[in-house]
Amino acid sequence: MMFRIDRDVLAEAVAWTARSLPARPSVPVLAGMRLEVTEEQQLKLSGFDYEVSAEVTLDPQVGEPGVVLVSGKLLAEITRALPAQPVDFVVDGAKAVVTCGSARFTLLTMPVEDYPSLPAMPPAAGRIGSDVFASAVGQVAVAAGKDDTLPMLTGVRMEIEGDTVTLAATDRYRLAVRELKWQPEQPDFQAIAMVPGRTLADTAKALGATGAQVEIALSSSGGTGEGMIGFSSSGRRTTTRLLDPEFPKYRSLLPTQFSARADLSTAAFVEAVKRVALVAERNTPVRLAFRGEEVILEAGSGDEAQAVEALPVEFEGDEINIAFNHQFLLEGLGAIDSDVARLQFTTSTKPAILTGGKPVEDGEIQDYRYLIMPIRLSS
Repeated sequence: MMFRIDRDVLAEAVAWTARSLPARPSVPVLAGMRLEVTEEQQLKLSGFDYEVSAEVTLDPQVGEPGVVLVSGKLLAEITRALPAQPVDFVVDGAKAVVTCGSARFTLLTMPVEDYPSLPAMPPAAGRIGSDVFASAVGQVAVAAGKDDTLPMLTGVRMEIEGDTVTLAATDRYRLAVRELKWQPEQPDFQAIAMVPGRTLADTAKALGATGAQVEIALSSSGGTGEGMIGFSSSGRRTTTRLLDPEFPKYRSLLPTQFSARADLSTAAFVEAVKRVALVAERNTPVRLAFRGEEVILEAGSGDEAQAVEALPVEFEGDEINIAFNHQFLLEGLGAIDSDVARLQFTTSTKPAILTGGKPVEDGEIQDYRYLIMPIRLSS
């Protein structure tokens, strides 16, 4: 087996495939990356750890068919460091030789017959723009839990109803929901999938850079590919196993009536929260007091360091004192993708809703909502 290919093309493809390789593989062969030159002169790079698979298809300048398995992380480090010249990859017995300019690396190969076969893609369900998909997933995945002992909270729930996709994630302290349109293969397609949050975020971000459409492959019910979801775009494809579909009934948590509303400059709000949070311990809140045309931000108390700052605000409704985990508040502000941040309140002890911008009409529901639980203030 051998092939020649542009260094930048190879380095990018190897890096994308290597990102899914396990840091601590259960068996050594899973640390490998499979390289195959097909009879059709295509180069396929793939990785699989029984949970997530990744595969890239490239067109080398020249190639001889064959298959080899080498250390994926090492190949990624080598290709990233190579000079900007064509790369020659040749398998010689139990070794693979990588040559680029005057640089030459010899890698040991691994037993390719011990490597698991990549899973087949489920049926194609529909398409969505890669930039829209990456943005929506990024907005929601920020609220997914990080505690692996509660796996259902580490996922992003994907609900598909016709041409509407609803993404939702929660870690019990905040909830992010995003609705978006897509192009289903069947107009009446319906499905619910719990996708591992970290994997979905990495995949959406990586495919978002392609600038093309992302094809989502998912079984609606009972078909092949049950328990798996696939994403593909521009010669790249990845699959991941789904989590148990159990998820909190989140729609009942989203309030529909509010006693107060505040509109602030997102950038100014973010900077002010960051400043007052400098004196806040990890689990101590930033307090917000909304009065008329300003909000007072405070952190720290008693014998501790303290910080106070005032910001102008467009405020309607009952005056309110409320407090939030500053990191959760900052992550929500970073996700709304708007110059104006809107906070809507019911009471100081019930969740607030953060959205981006001002709706065209007061009754309009934003396509992105970030619910954040307040921290109870001691009286």
